[in-house]
Amino acid sequence: MTRFFSIPLISRTALAVCASFVTAPLVVTPALAGDFTVTDGKASAEISEVSRIYIDGTLAATIRLNDKTPEKTIHVTTPAGRLEHTYTLCGEITIRTPEGRVETHEVNSDGTLHNPDHHHFYALGSDNFTEFFLQDPDDPDAAEHHPGQSSVCATPVS
Repeated sequence: MTRFFSIPLISRTALAVCASFVTAPLVVTPALAGDFTVTDGKASAEISEVSRIYIDGTLAATIRLNDKTPEKTIHVTTPAGRLEHTYTLCGEITIRTPEGRVETHEVNSDGTLHNPDHHHFYALGSDNFTEFFLQDPDDPDAAEHHPGQSSVCATPVS
């Protein structure tokens, strides 16, 4: 009797195991285009800050800063297929004015990140804590700030 395509049992088992190692990562793990970090720090005039960072319209993180947590860094991964990403920063910053008054400023703004893979961005404020944007001091062209208020941020309700 002639056997066609006869493979010993051990060889078939080894072949199946090897095939699963090769194909499983392709099926289970989504491809990521890259990753970057964002650091937000509390300014000396700030009492507290709550900020939300959206990447491509999806909430990436909420950062809460106060005297116990004056700085925080988050890690963001981006999906495959895109080198440009939109960002939105939303939040509330509570400051003490030089006269001693306490004021809460709503901050929200949009921008674009250009190929942010492996960059380290800082969340910065300007214009009396009303403008909020991302910047990489080592590559100023990596982030573009769009002046004005974002349409993504909802007004906080108390």
